Amino acid sequence: MTTVLILLCVGLAAGILSGLVGVGGGIIIVPALIFFMGVSQHEAQGTSLAVLLLPVGIFAVLNYYKAGYVDLKSTLLIASTFIIGGFIGSKVAISLDQNTIKKIFGVFLLLIAFKMILGK
Repeated sequence: MTTVLILLCVGLAAGILSGLVGVGGGIIIVPALIFFMGVSQHEAQGTSLAVLLLPVGIFAVLNYYKAGYVDLKSTLLIASTFIIGGFIGSKVAISLDQNTIKKIFGVFLLLIAFKMILGK
């Protein structure tokens, strides 16, 4: 029962932050699964991607679209290459050691955080 509650809380937090600031999968779900559920980096990434496979953000997108904040052309262009990038990235990630992926992930988060905090 505790596991189910943790997973429900992770999903709720990821959904709220996704709708609020556009993050969720990698930034919320992956670390939460690793730290609270004790799963491997590979399993956390795979599970996060599986969650995003379905249209989980459809209602959030509809709200932004109705307010005029969705550029459909950009969305389609990004999505078309995201598919290819996701395939390539997953092949590379699966071939790497879990600790190497954790370090890459951590450095990426730090770089983004510093850029957002110190940038314009």
